[in-house]
Amino acid sequence: MSERVRVRVLLLIGAEAEIVADAPDATPPQRYPATVVAEEVGVAVRDLPGKVLTAAVGPDDRLSGFSLAE
Repeated sequence: MSERVRVRVLLLIGAEAEIVADAPDATPPQRYPATVVAEEVGVAVRDLPGKVLTAAVGPDDRLSGFSLAE
């Protein structure tokens, strides 16, 4: 089972969502396809900014399996 982390969607840049770890010592944001993230989370793309999510961390440190944080 892969590790899950809390992340925050900062903003949308074109068709991409800029996502950063939800932690004070977070690394620079990474971009992910906004439509993929929105579909996995179950919200409209326009509603992504500000959302706190969880995601699985892959072996290459890329995130996948986004869901709304509880």
